[in-house]
Amino acid sequence: MISLPFLIWFGLPAAPSWPWLGASVVLHMAYYLFLTGAYRLADMGQVYPIARGSAPLMTGLIAVLFFAEPLSRTGAAGIALLGLGIFVMSMRSAHDAAGMNRKALFFALATAITISGYTVTDGAGARASGNPFAYTAALFVAEGIALTVFAFWRKGTEGLRPILGFLGPGLAGGAMGTTAYGIAIWAMTMAPIPLVAAVRETSVLFGAAIAVVFLKEPLRANRVIAAVLILAGLVMIRLQ
Repeated sequence: MISLPFLIWFGLPAAPSWPWLGASVVLHMAYYLFLTGAYRLADMGQVYPIARGSAPLMTGLIAVLFFAEPLSRTGAAGIALLGLGIFVMSMRSAHDAAGMNRKALFFALATAITISGYTVTDGAGARASGNPFAYTAALFVAEGIALTVFAFWRKGTEGLRPILGFLGPGLAGGAMGTTAYGIAIWAMTMAPIPLVAAVRETSVLFGAAIAVVFLKEPLRANRVIAAVLILAGLVMIRLQ
């Protein structure tokens, strides 16, 4: 609903990007299934650091090996530091990871793989599209259709009924999600994909700051250490 007017405005992306677009929709669907599966089996504090922390490392590896993306040792070290910072930021205690069952761990790692897959795919697709904004609009329209059809197939009208209960927040979240990922897709046409993917994950730093300042959550030592690691990683990425 958010992206359709933009798709009409920008038009379809160039045909060479369509295979990438189709692959991205499939990967995004797998991402939703793996992520929700992981959350059903383990706490967010266990799933999040594995899924989001390892994704930039996998993305960098895939982009360098299969797409010959430029990445210096400094940039690679920065990505590694940033990923480590995300792990530290998200862990509440040493027991978080130790207590996770194997199936939840599999889903969390599969989530990281799909994040890496759709990030690299969208970077390549946006570059082939001729217009990253048209590509973004087409992606979210196609993804929205696919997800709606899947929900209807799984649970019929009952699968769609919950939408009515949070239509306002859903539209707000859709607008912010489309804007945020649209910026990332555009950035991947201007800079190496591994670096953009890594910087994108620094959202956890802002989330932690919001939690401390506005939600009055305690400023734990792990958050301070994580912030230092993330900022150090960003500096090294900037020096790439």
